[in-house]
Amino acid sequence: MTKRKLSRAQAARIAEKQKSELISNEESGDSIAGALQSRCNGRIISHFGQQLDVENLDLAAGGEIIRCHQRANLPALVTGDLVVWKQGEAETGIILALGDRKSLFGRLNAAGDMKLVASNVDIVLLVIAPLPQPFMNLIDRYLVAIESLHLQALLVMNKLDLLENEKAEEMDKMLSIYEQVGYEVHRVCASDGRGIESLEAALNGKTTVLVGQSGVGKSALINRFGLETIAEVGALSTAHDQGTHTTTTAKLFHLSHYDLIDSPGIREFSLGQVSQQQLFDGFREMKSLAGRCKFRDCSHRTEPDCVIQQAVVAAEIHPQRLASYFQILQSIESK
Repeated sequence: MTKRKLSRAQAARIAEKQKSELISNEESGDSIAGALQSRCNGRIISHFGQQLDVENLDLAAGGEIIRCHQRANLPALVTGDLVVWKQGEAETGIILALGDRKSLFGRLNAAGDMKLVASNVDIVLLVIAPLPQPFMNLIDRYLVAIESLHLQALLVMNKLDLLENEKAEEMDKMLSIYEQVGYEVHRVCASDGRGIESLEAALNGKTTVLVGQSGVGKSALINRFGLETIAEVGALSTAHDQGTHTTTTAKLFHLSHYDLIDSPGIREFSLGQVSQQQLFDGFREMKSLAGRCKFRDCSHRTEPDCVIQQAVVAAEIHPQRLASYFQILQSIESK
């Protein structure tokens, strides 16, 4: 007999019922959510299809990792999720419930749907380098995607050793545009360690994921951050500036004072399909001026009393950022 497939609504109701079963029947509403959160005794470290590695959060367990299966009808679980689990048979465990997620991180596809990769993320570390040459429009696409997920973006320019005087001036001008907008920018060199201490201080106490073009040195950065820890699990090659992963899933590493999530699945992170409003809101200096133009349907091109154009004249919006916005907008409208 073929197993009947539940609708999304049915699966959600069953998951909520399972949560409630873990809590006293006398509790309800927010108290159930709070009580469930307090009972979370594991964190998903990595994902292997139907099996998940769960870190035992019991202090007495000393960070023990348990291979677990999830209970039927739970939603898809991802690295970083806090869960309630119990010991099963043959040194395995069973995940009973999912705790609240304070944030979600994933890749947007062409249809605008997000493929979840990790949860409870604080920072998305966007890495660029002198080579391959970075372009503002590409950086802006990353930033719009990160802003749409309501996560903090931190911009890192790696490979300081490749900068010559003329190139250094060009890069500084570009990076200063993002600093003026309010993005935190770090200039580092993974190969010799310059700027790493300051960058790690910015990551202190946070959970961070890395994104950026191939060749910008993400793997070299990860090795610089926690060479011994990561080398122990064979997740990265220290001989080359390329990741050689033992899995194809996101994996969480505990480094000195922060957590780092790395995965082949997030190394190429695209904008995907966003709405025009999401695009506009992704340019934070423009979002702050939303709704202040004379015309509600202002295109911000030639209309009178356009606050966006006025902000460009007043040097509050950089012309290159506005040009980048229109370029992305055109690509959205042409789809």
